[in-house]
Amino acid sequence: MITAVAPGSIGEELELEPGDVLLSIDGEPVEDIFDYEYKTDSEAFVMTVRKPDGEEWELEIESGGEDLGLTFENGLMSEYRSCRNKCIFCFIDQMPPGMRETLYFKDDDSRLSFLQGNYVTLTNMSDHDIDRIIRFHLAPINISIHTMNPELRCRMLNNRFAGDALKKLDRLYEAGTEMNGQIVLCRGINDGEELEETLKRLAAYAPCMKSVSIVPVGLSKYREGLYPLEPFTKEDAGQVIDQIERWQKICYQACGLHFFHASDEWYLLAGRKLPEEERYDGYLQLENGVGMLRLLYEEMTDALEKTQDDGRKEELSLATGLLAAPYLETLMEMVREKFPGRMIHLYPIRNDFFGEQITVAGLITGQDLMAQLKGKPLGSRLLLPEVMFKNGEEVFLDDITRTQVETALQIPVHIVKSSGYDLLEAILDPEAARLQTAAHGAYELKSSPQ
Repeated sequence: MITAVAPGSIGEELELEPGDVLLSIDGEPVEDIFDYEYKTDSEAFVMTVRKPDGEEWELEIESGGEDLGLTFENGLMSEYRSCRNKCIFCFIDQMPPGMRETLYFKDDDSRLSFLQGNYVTLTNMSDHDIDRIIRFHLAPINISIHTMNPELRCRMLNNRFAGDALKKLDRLYEAGTEMNGQIVLCRGINDGEELEETLKRLAAYAPCMKSVSIVPVGLSKYREGLYPLEPFTKEDAGQVIDQIERWQKICYQACGLHFFHASDEWYLLAGRKLPEEERYDGYLQLENGVGMLRLLYEEMTDALEKTQDDGRKEELSLATGLLAAPYLETLMEMVREKFPGRMIHLYPIRNDFFGEQITVAGLITGQDLMAQLKGKPLGSRLLLPEVMFKNGEEVFLDDITRTQVETALQIPVHIVKSSGYDLLEAILDPEAARLQTAAHGAYELKSSPQ
């Protein structure tokens, strides 16, 4: 069903309206958004629609490939595909009861991989799905690999077809489809020798596969009845980094890509310096926490060099997760040094809601934030990273709102974008921070049930 028609668009010229239903293009039903885009990206085609009164219109359209300006009731134009696996490391299985329903939806939809960068396991993709990816030249596709050992992959995903699904990598590779990979590393399961074999086999897919991130499993306190998993130690993290960096050198010599990337968590856990910027190959896996802190540092230092002290005085505060807090404190020291009039408090928030082993800012809840900041000196305003909030909404994971936090702490709360430039601007200019907050609320929601 069409829900909106852009003013001045071809759709409006054709007198299409919200409530009309798209039935077919060139006599064939439309499977989903990619099918629609492919079929309308031509000089001319015939579209059949059904009006609300039941009348069917057959429209001969000569668009020259121009967008028709139509918005449909579902971003995918079909049902979302849920995950059939029961992964031993799945974070959604570690969620407490009573949260909003969409947080329990497990997606494993290849179409969301192209639309918004989600990672898919390939286990619920048919040969037809692979054919469409190749035919439509869709790229990149982001794939959750975890291990190249078929038997181990079946056990980790609790899906007897998970090993065979790895064969789809070969089809995508042979078709030249750009890919990115992800490995969620579980201590004593797919690390060590298993990881070594996985890295060796995946290296053969470069440079068609552009990158592979290795991230540590996230373990909440809600694991009763789930597969027993242990957190990685500082020593473990150092060994993982050494293993990955050795393979980075091999891959760079072979194809000019560092290819394998350890997420920032490994370096912070091991107490090691982050890699230099050029080793991130253009930051291909920021959403997986690979290079986020390095990029923040590069942007912040560049912004500091270009900004002069305005002499203003203000006391303000920032809050983040435990993991990145020491790194952010270093950046705040640089800001304080150049802008001595700013008194900046940085507060690391312990994750009591999910458990202390969860240390990233994106999983901080409103209730933990309020409880731990109550009574602390906060100054004139509180800055929070946008990753703490739902996309396009001022809501934390536990459904507490920004307004509720403002009321509880009696202080304005600003939502800050993720770049170092935006962070420095928000620190120095309250009006810029307010504009960033407003922009987050106006964010265009992506095609996702979440």
